[in-house]
Amino acid sequence: MQAKQKILILFGTRPEVIKLAPVIAALRTIQTIETCVVSSNQHTTLLKPFLKIFHLKIDYNLKVGTNNQTPNMIAGKVLNRLDAILDKEKPDVIVVQGDTTTALAGAFAGFNRKIKVAHVEAGLRSGDINSPFPEEMNRQLISKIASFHFAATEKNRKNLMNEGVPMEKIFVTGNPVVDSLNFIAKNWEPSKKLLDLIESTKGLKRILLTTHRRESFGETMSGNLRSISCFIKKREDTCLIFPVHPNPNVQTITKEILGEQERVFLIEPTDYHDFIALMKKAWLIVSDSGGVHEEAPSLGKPLLILRENTERPEAIEARFAKLVGGNSNRLYNLLEENYGVDTWIKSVKKVQNPFGDGKAATRIAEVLANGK
Repeated sequence: MQAKQKILILFGTRPEVIKLAPVIAALRTIQTIETCVVSSNQHTTLLKPFLKIFHLKIDYNLKVGTNNQTPNMIAGKVLNRLDAILDKEKPDVIVVQGDTTTALAGAFAGFNRKIKVAHVEAGLRSGDINSPFPEEMNRQLISKIASFHFAATEKNRKNLMNEGVPMEKIFVTGNPVVDSLNFIAKNWEPSKKLLDLIESTKGLKRILLTTHRRESFGETMSGNLRSISCFIKKREDTCLIFPVHPNPNVQTITKEILGEQERVFLIEPTDYHDFIALMKKAWLIVSDSGGVHEEAPSLGKPLLILRENTERPEAIEARFAKLVGGNSNRLYNLLEENYGVDTWIKSVKKVQNPFGDGKAATRIAEVLANGK
């Protein structure tokens, strides 16, 4: 009997779980593949509900997550603790996703042991190695290591080819975040707590906010929060729903600026099915999240991107998203502009998602099964 190919899947943050869960499920349907699931636990409390939703059992937990640690600290722990697992399990391929410190450390660990690396969501480029930081450099370094490059879009493929990645190592699959979104929308209902929040804001134009990226910390985030605060105060038929990230850099400034304001709902990070329900009920989404770039068009929702630039220009080109930049005054002006004339907001309902059709995981699993 032919020996099974062993594939180790590594993740450590909430977005990685969301995007790798359908890949793991697809790999487990292939008889010639054995999976080994490893969590770095870069995110601690945020991971648990997502593991439950996607029925994911972890084989190894590296337990690297602690408060206020630097990317170097995370990378060092992942490299050190993953090494013993690689020695024991001897995988043929390590699968990493995106641009986290966990993903970079996993790819580097594979390189050091001459294990093939598969990169899901390959080829994203902002053009500025400091934005987003450190993600843009992380993803470029992973591309130097990977043997399999799973690109979400044709533009991502071209980015990789421009950097010298051989065409035969690049596979345009779509992004498995669309697979996850479709699965959740079909199989899960919102919690009672979330339904109560939606009912209590009935008749209001709901703005859904997420902001947590490192480059947003400090003056940029405080400026954006003040602009949103001013807009909500002025427009009495609006409200803000903000699942506040547990990072102290987000928590402290949020409570200071928005803590006592009417029609502002500061809630804990939600389960994924509740977050999708919130997106569905939003009038407008304001976010610095890469994943939200990819989810919003499937739900027909307009997005204001709280970044200087985006590695997902397809969002702008498809006209469901607008780039705010680092200027909080521009954020306020965009809110006012689209409140006064909602032509753009209504037009987004008809946009096709440029990031995938919900079949990415199957495509990725089939390539890995072939082992080429």
